[in-house]
Order: sequence, then C-alpha cells, then structure tokens
Amino acid sequence: MVLPGAALAPTAASASSEDDPVIFTVGLTNEVDSFNPFLGIEAESFEMWALTYDYLISYSMDDMSPQPGLATEWETSEDGLTWTFKIRDDVVFSDGEPLTSADVKFTLDRVLDGGPEAATWGSYLTGVESAEAPDDTTVVLTLSAPNAVLPLIPIPIVPEHIWKDIPENEVKSYGNEPTDGQPVVGSGPFRLVEGTAGGSTYRFEANPDYWKGAPHIDEVVYRVFKSEDPAVQALIKGEIDFVSEISALQVKALEGREGIIAHNGDSPGFDEIAFNTGSVDLETGEPIGDPNPAVLDAKFRFALNFAIDRERLIEAAYQGGGQPGTTIIPPAYPDFHWEPDDPEAFAYDPDKAAQLLDEAGYTMGDDGLRTLPNGDPIGTLRLAARSDSQTSVDVMDFFKEWLADIGIDAEVTAYESSKLTNVILDGEFDTFEWGWFVEPDPDSMLSYMTCGQRGNWSDSWLCNEDYDALYEAQHVENDDAARADMVKQMQEILYNEAPYLVTAYSSIGEAFRSDRFGCFQPQPAPGGIWIQQYGSQNYLNVRPAAEAGDCDGLPNVVGTAEESGGGDGNGEEGSGAGTGLLIGLGVAAGVGVVGGAVFLMRRRASADERE
Repeated sequence: MVLPGAALAPTAASASSEDDPVIFTVGLTNEVDSFNPFLGIEAESFEMWALTYDYLISYSMDDMSPQPGLATEWETSEDGLTWTFKIRDDVVFSDGEPLTSADVKFTLDRVLDGGPEAATWGSYLTGVESAEAPDDTTVVLTLSAPNAVLPLIPIPIVPEHIWKDIPENEVKSYGNEPTDGQPVVGSGPFRLVEGTAGGSTYRFEANPDYWKGAPHIDEVVYRVFKSEDPAVQALIKGEIDFVSEISALQVKALEGREGIIAHNGDSPGFDEIAFNTGSVDLETGEPIGDPNPAVLDAKFRFALNFAIDRERLIEAAYQGGGQPGTTIIPPAYPDFHWEPDDPEAFAYDPDKAAQLLDEAGYTMGDDGLRTLPNGDPIGTLRLAARSDSQTSVDVMDFFKEWLADIGIDAEVTAYESSKLTNVILDGEFDTFEWGWFVEPDPDSMLSYMTCGQRGNWSDSWLCNEDYDALYEAQHVENDDAARADMVKQMQEILYNEAPYLVTAYSSIGEAFRSDRFGCFQPQPAPGGIWIQQYGSQNYLNVRPAAEAGDCDGLPNVVGTAEESGGGDGNGEEGSGAGTGLLIGLGVAAGVGVVGGAVFLMRRRASADERE
C-alpha cells in the first residue's frame, strides 16, 4: 500500500519488483470541480464518482442497455406507480461496513428532500413520493405518476453512516475529500486517497474487496494538463499511460507511433453556440446581467442559424472529427431525434439569414452594420469561447467572420471554463460556445431547457411554457411512440426559439500506451470511447500489457498481448477515425425509453455552488 503522501512519479506498468504498485496514469485537460457527488458537474467529477461509488443499475458495454448493478433485478407494477429493486447482499463499503438497502433509501431520500442534492439528481426521481427499505435487500419506490425514465437512477449510492453526519446546510461546502490520511469511503472499485477539487493530481487506490473482483491495477493517478499538447507529449514520453479529449489532429499525429494506440471515439454529444435568451432574478423576475437586446429576440437568433457553415466547422475547427449538428438529441437516437420537413433547415445560407434579419427589423444602417428594430445600433456582440478548447475558440472566430458578412459586428473573448460559468449565471453574456453529452434517454438533456432550471442547469435562460408542458407530459408517458412524438415537438420548439444553434456532433480523441497497458473495451461497440463511459468497467478491465493475454475473452477489446507492440496492429478497434457516430451508436438507439444512463456530461456549475 502506498501512503497518501507518497510521490506521484511516473511508474511503468511492468513494476521493477513484485512489491511495486502497478499505477495507471491518465492525462486530463480539465480538473475535477467536486468529489461531492451531489455538487460536481464536470465530466471528470462523474468519472471519479464512478470509481468511488456503486449505482443501482449498471450499463452494457455494447449498447448501454440497463444491466444489474447493486440491484440484481427490478420490476414495476402495471400502473407504473411502484418499482421494486432487489439489492445484492455481498457489498461492503471500503471501511468494512455493509451496504444495504438502507444506504440506497438514505441516498434517494436526500434527493427527494429537495435540498442541494436535488439540483443534480432530482429529475430522475420526478413523481417519486417515497423510497422504502422493507428489508436489507429490497428497495421500493412509490410514485404519484409514472416516470418514463425509470429504472434509470444514475445516482451514486453513498454510505449512510458517513453522510448522516453531514446536514443539508453543509452539503454545499462539503468537499468529500481525503482527510488526515483517510481515504473517501465508498463501495466502488477504487478509493480516493489523495487530491482536492481544482487540483492538478488525484490518486485512487484499488479496493481489493470489490464485489465484482479486485482491479488488475493497484492505483489510478490522474494528472491535469493546461492543454492537450503537453498531455500528448507526456504520453509520448511515457510520463502518462492514457490521454483523453484530444483533437482529431492529435490522433492523426499519433497513428502508427510505436507503443501507442489512438482513435476518435464516437460520443453521443453535441456542441452549440448558445444565446442569452433573458437572464432574470428568479425571485423578482427582474432582468439581470447585460445581454444585447438583439439576442433576446428569437427571430434574431433564428436568423443566425443560416449564418453558420457547419460543414466548414467540421473540416477546419474539428479537423474532420465529427459531423454537422442539428438538434440537441443526436441522430444516433432515431426514436427521439427530430428531423424537420425542410431539408434546408440547417443549411448555410447567408442570403437567407440577411433576409430574415431584414424582415425582423434588423436592417442595414448607413455604416454597413445592422440596427435594432428601433433604429439604434446593435453594437458589438460578445462571443465567449473556452480558452481550454482551441476548437471552441476557432468556432467563435469563424462565427465572428460570418456575422460580419451579414452586417453584424462581434468580438471573441476566451474564458477559462470556470470563469465562463460565472459569466453565464450572472447573465453577463450575449453568446458562448460549449457542449453536452446526451444520454440515450433524452429526459435529462430536455430538462436543462425548462424554466425551472434557470439559474441552475440552464445556461441559455430559456423559458417557454409550451416546452415545459411537453416536458412534463413526456416524463410520465409510458407509450413509447407517444412520448417520442412529444420529444420531437420539443426539439421543434427549440429550433424556432433558437436558444442553441447546434454546431457539431463531435468525436473524442483518445490514446494509450499499448506497450504498458491493454484490455480496453469501447462503449458502445464498435467505435465507442475507452474512458469516460457509463460506469467504471474499463478500470476493472485494464491491466499491464504483459498480462493482457486475450483479455479474458472480452469482446471488441483493444490492447491484447498481440498488440502490445503498439503501432496500428489493434484490430477492428484500431487507430484512426473510428466508425462514425451514426454507425458506432446505432445499437444504442434501440435501447428504448429506459435505456439511458448518465454519460459524463460537460456541464456548468449552478449558482448555488458559488455561494
């Protein structure tokens, strides 16, 4: 066992002696914002909760369909108002205390009580009136109305004997970090022994008593880099073993390099240019911030949809690593994805953009710039990009040029992600560029656009009563076809309201040292990503290359013993551009209304978290 204060020097997978720990080091380009599973919202936080905690339901590596987790089975009543989960009886927390249905009830009750815990997880329990634990291995949920999202409950199950001492008024300040050399207590395959939110290094130690079996590695160490270039160089030098969220250009540069396997993994997410549709004080209803009056007008926002050359963005800003975007539910989920009748609905057509602006009263002034309908100058639109993403900066630079072509002046400012979060929630912006991952079940993504999420998960400040009514209706609709129709109507509303102009369905570049480690499964298969998946399965799969063998017969695996020499000898999941989003996620689309899970989302912090 390595003490929490031990140095974090790079360690090869092939340890110099039997007593040396096997350390798997991952390079990230963004830090954890909280190890508290009721507060964090960045993808990296979700990743590390999955190492620390278990969930009621786990998810298939093939298609993300629900699989047993802590719950070995579940059933619902015919009216959908009672759900019963049977819980494993052989799970213990890392401090030796047993995990029982009482811990599940305790966790869900903290969300149901409506405190800060509900901000992240409340939408999954909509309609749930109570959670009961009639015995140590049974959890019963009683609902007031059906919940189409169940059995999806991607909430980390925390130990009651630890969290009962943390009152609701202290949740926002509780870091859930190692203290006095004691690791964080959870039931997951690893335990956090070193690291603080916002820090540059996080170290996890394997849980030898994990109920699925002990991991093949002793530690996972995460190192945070300021950008992808130094992270990639660290991989090449052997200072780290895996790097995530690199560009398609970096993937191409790594292809064929000895001892490294790289790919562009298909990811069910989208990127967007978002607008401030009306930031307000939620108590008084009075406007806050300083949005340009133009962006408050849906007609203005809608016109700019035709000023974006999405094909050009994929080619130049994404280096070919993705597809042009349309709506917030990707076409990988065809049951829910809305396709407009007009084939030119997302076409690059600056003439049409100019015509729509003219019709809405934004006419050209004598200085060659458009005016507001009242004749005042529009002024300079503020385009906010993320400084930790060159793609984000490039997208907004292109947007600035295209706005100039239709008579609108704009200026690009790059912010650190944490700073941009505050700018957004203070309403001090016109537009910004960011993105989300989307679950196979769309409910969570749809909820972020509702009125009730303003000042919390919402970042566009949109409030549309018709949209909200459809959201509530689809959430309780058990007829799959009827629910899918409602979801498509919601996307049509968003198309016309234009709080987001979806730009791309991007892929995620990843690479690892195949001469050190192997046995990574893509999720979904084929063509999916190797890290930041639904769950922690690959942290259980990964092992030193010398011990990979056939990876215990795992399907679709990357990094078997035959591939440990690196290069492009990595079979059907080899380096290169992957299979493409639509193909790679085709199976996931068949999961249905209960097939979702909590993909690690690129999310923004809530106003409460800044207090």
